[in-house]
Amino acid sequence: MRLSRTTERFVTAEARRTKRSKGAIVEALAEEAARMRRFPGIAFRGEDAGRRAWVVGAGLDVWEVMEMLQDHGSADRLVRQTRLDARAVELARAYYASYPEEIDEAIAENRRPLAELRELYPFVGVTRVRPRG
Repeated sequence: MRLSRTTERFVTAEARRTKRSKGAIVEALAEEAARMRRFPGIAFRGEDAGRRAWVVGAGLDVWEVMEMLQDHGSADRLVRQTRLDARAVELARAYYASYPEEIDEAIAENRRPLAELRELYPFVGVTRVRPRG
């Protein structure tokens, strides 16, 4: 595969920085580009290994929207009770339908019990949020 000079330099630098092969870099870039074309309104953010899909305009990762959807019980209720619009919820649902393992893993990680987190990270504290008013 031939790449433009600029793209070749970028791929080489990314391979060096992440200690991965150039082929792995090109594959990861192509995978993200394909997903963004399949799901207009989805983009990716985060560091290399932790890149995650998010809903442009909503400011939330797909897993966050899906977790909220689970908690609210229905898309209608979620839209009524939050600032999310129906399009953002439907986009997250569509992405989830194609990549459920990725999203379920992120939700499970977020829902780990506090006792388990304290065991893994004994020096991490919990901050209580005071209600406004």
